[in-house]
Amino acid sequence: MLTLIRQCTVFAPEPLGKKDILIAGDRIGAVSNPGQIEIKGIDFEVIDASGKIVIPGLIDSHVHILGGGGEGGPATRAPEITIEDIISCGVTTVIGCLGTDGTTRHMESLLAKARGLSAEGITTYIFSGSYQIPPVTITGSIRSDLILIDKVIGGGEIAISDHRSSQPTFEEFARLAAECRVGGMLGGKAGILHVHLGDGPRKLEMLFRLIKETEIPVTQVIPTHVNRNPELLDDAIKFIQSGGYIDLTAGHDPEDREGSGVSIGEAIRFSIEKKASLSQVTISSDSNGSMPVFDEKGNLQGLTIATQQSLLGNFRHLVQKSILDLQDAVKLFTLNPAAFYKLRQKGEIQVGKDADLILLDKNLNLTDSFAKGRRMMADKKLIAKGTFSST
Repeated sequence: MLTLIRQCTVFAPEPLGKKDILIAGDRIGAVSNPGQIEIKGIDFEVIDASGKIVIPGLIDSHVHILGGGGEGGPATRAPEITIEDIISCGVTTVIGCLGTDGTTRHMESLLAKARGLSAEGITTYIFSGSYQIPPVTITGSIRSDLILIDKVIGGGEIAISDHRSSQPTFEEFARLAAECRVGGMLGGKAGILHVHLGDGPRKLEMLFRLIKETEIPVTQVIPTHVNRNPELLDDAIKFIQSGGYIDLTAGHDPEDREGSGVSIGEAIRFSIEKKASLSQVTISSDSNGSMPVFDEKGNLQGLTIATQQSLLGNFRHLVQKSILDLQDAVKLFTLNPAAFYKLRQKGEIQVGKDADLILLDKNLNLTDSFAKGRRMMADKKLIAKGTFSST
C-alpha cells in the first residue's frame, strides 16, 4: 500500500519546510519537494495536508499498559490501556512497565499485553521488573530476559528514595545495573535500568554512587519522575551535568502539578536556566499508573490516574508559551527517547525509517496519525479499534 501525504510542513524533527511524504508499506519511502514524487501503474492514497504540520509519532517511554497502582487496595488498581487511548494522543510507540505491584500483575501478562497492542497496530516494548529488587522476570533474570525476549529492552521501573521501594542496598542496585549493561550488550539492546524516584531525602544519591564507584556508564541508568519536587529536579540537573539522561513526568495540567511537584514548563525553564542539555531529557506520561497522594506518615490521602493525553498537552504548551521552538519540543518526545533506548527505526522522519507520523493543525491539535504506515486516525476520527471495542 502506498500513501502520499502532500503539501505538509515537516519537522523531522529538524525543520524541512513544505514537503511531500511517501509511505511505502510500513516505511517512509520518500521525502521530497512538493510535486516531485510520481507514482504510475499502481493504486495509492493521496492525503492533502496543506496547512498541517507533520512530526514523528510520539514515543512514550513509561506506560503502565496493564494498569498500575493498587496502593489503596484492590479497588484502586488502575485499568489496562487501550489502543484507542494511545492513538488518540499521537503516541505510536510505548514502553510498558509494571510499577508498584509485581505480585498480582506479572511479567508474562505484561509481555502478552505488549504483543496484543502491537497486533493492533503500534510499536511496543517492555521493561523487565517492577519496584522491587530482586526483580520479577520472565526467564529468571533481567540479563536473560534482555537476551532472549525480543520486546524486553531494559529493567524497571525499580524504585528508590521511596517508602514503597524494597529499600535495596547499593550493592543490590549496582548488581542489577550490571545485569542490564551486560544483557543489553549481548541482546543488542540499550539495556537501560529505568529507575523510579520517590520523595525520599536521598534523591539520586544511589545513582551518583553508581557512576563514582563502578565502571557502569552513566547513560545506563535513567531516573524518572524527577520533577516530583524542586529539590529532586535540582539533583537531576546535576545528573545531566555528569553526563546522564533523565525522564520528566507529564502532568494533567501543563502549568500546575498537585502538591510540591514541578510542571513540565517549569522543569524545562529551570533546565535551560541551569544550562542543562535538553538532548539528555525525555518526557513520558506514566499513563494508567495511579497518582497517589501520601501524608508525611505515608498514609494514602488521595488517588488519581495518569493519562497519555498529558503528553500532547504538554508538547503544545511548551511551543505555544514560547518555552521551546517547535523542533526542540519535538525532540523531547521523539528523537531523544529513540536515541536513549536505541530504537533505531523511530524518532525521525527519514527515508527507510518506520512510517510513524502524526499530523497537527496550526494550533497543534492532532488531526491524523500513522503507525508503521497504517492510518490510525483521519480528520480527528479514530480508525484503529481494539479487538473488543464497542464503538
